[in-house]
Amino acid sequence: MAKPSHREKILTEGLRVVHERGYAGASVRDIVQAAGVPQGSFTNHFTSKEAFGLEVIDRYFANGEELFRQTLRNDALPPLQRLRDYIDGGKDSLSCNDMRNGCLLGNFAAEASEHSEAMRLRLVEIFAEVRGAIAYCLKAAVDAGELPPEFDCDDVAGFIVSSLQGANLMAKAMRSPTPVEQCKRILFSTVLR
Repeated sequence: MAKPSHREKILTEGLRVVHERGYAGASVRDIVQAAGVPQGSFTNHFTSKEAFGLEVIDRYFANGEELFRQTLRNDALPPLQRLRDYIDGGKDSLSCNDMRNGCLLGNFAAEASEHSEAMRLRLVEIFAEVRGAIAYCLKAAVDAGELPPEFDCDDVAGFIVSSLQGANLMAKAMRSPTPVEQCKRILFSTVLR
């Protein structure tokens, strides 16, 4: 009889540990202890900590893609309301532990992208996907007359991604949602009016 796979446990608990402690701050030993599996299980399922890190990034981003479907790419909602809902959804997910963990993607960008070219490139791809989803929403806002026809959706989408990542990082440092709320307020009162 084959032994049950510990892969799912390692990924689920490993994501939580890495999100709490950071990529460098979470050892393989920490990850397998949290998952309650033998240390050898890690190497049975992952060729390296980097390979594990890439899967953690994709697993975390899968939640972001679900938020896109519910908000930015949800054509049943008014476009700028979608963007508000997206920002609020992100803030709500960061608030579950008083902003202590921040956004895993931003954390990895700050911490791991210098040590892993594969992770850096994956993060660049993901941030481009986020930018694309926001640009899609902004283009819908132009089509709906919520923004002027000459509005530069792609450029502003890039600005929004960068601004939100900075606000998430500040929220983590301050352990307060205030930077994200301020970013949203300025975005809608100044950039998107």
